[in-house]
Amino acid sequence: MANSVSAPVHRLPAGLSAEQPVLIAGPTASGKSALALEIVAAQGGVIVNADASQVYDCWRVLTARPSAEEEAQAPHHLYGHVGAHQSYSAGHWLRDVRPLLQDGPRPVIVGGTGLYFSALTRGLADIPAVPAEIRVRGDAADRAEMLTALDAPTRAQIDTANRARVQRAWEVLQATGRGLASWQAETGAPALPEARAHCLVFEADKDWLNARIERRLDLMIAGGALEEAAALLADYDPALPAHSAIGAPELIAHLRGEMSLAEAREAAVIATRQFAKRQRTWFRSKMRDWQRVPADSA
Repeated sequence: MANSVSAPVHRLPAGLSAEQPVLIAGPTASGKSALALEIVAAQGGVIVNADASQVYDCWRVLTARPSAEEEAQAPHHLYGHVGAHQSYSAGHWLRDVRPLLQDGPRPVIVGGTGLYFSALTRGLADIPAVPAEIRVRGDAADRAEMLTALDAPTRAQIDTANRARVQRAWEVLQATGRGLASWQAETGAPALPEARAHCLVFEADKDWLNARIERRLDLMIAGGALEEAAALLADYDPALPAHSAIGAPELIAHLRGEMSLAEAREAAVIATRQFAKRQRTWFRSKMRDWQRVPADSA
């Protein structure tokens, strides 16, 4: 990709057939998208996005969406198809991905959003829609206060550092009187059980990944990330999930004159490393039975 470091080259994982769907999870900057392209080039199929930031049309460079050149190499689905002001959840993604499981070529589903993979392979609770007035209250609420209001089982299973996840759980509790964990305990049958797919998860050495994150961010800034942020500046709303992409708040702060570019870069690197750490924790906890793929620079 033009906005990323050179992608690792991988041999196809052992036992990979050309018929079963493939799921590829991994932390940001680990090279999972490159592996998806290699699999499709060797065995056919279509690439499907499972990254919550890459669904939005306002970012390409900053979220490391596939480049136009990469999109020309293989069919890509569910990238940049959602407007920044649209509501989009794991439930929306699951509805969008279901037709791709039923018709057409075998999907290779790749991304870093663990909740999407969990919804796909373990099912998703049928939670009633949240009224607009509760969502407005959530947008204005303090994350720490919302977190304190949650029930203990829900706090234990969500990413408490992720405002969007905390707000979603708070909204469900306010709207239904039941915690998100309680609803999720009643999930239906999964759309794609793990037993019917090749499930791969990247393992990356922390130092290797941290260095890669730093190099990639430099290339993103050089490749147009600042221009993407500038296009959103007049309309920027940190409460929107689309506008809270990793690195966006820091670049916006620089464009507003609140910090130098060097300071914004360093803050974005730290935020990205922290995000990758949370991803690795999720994958270790939720994907213990998935086939490990070593991420390296070979």
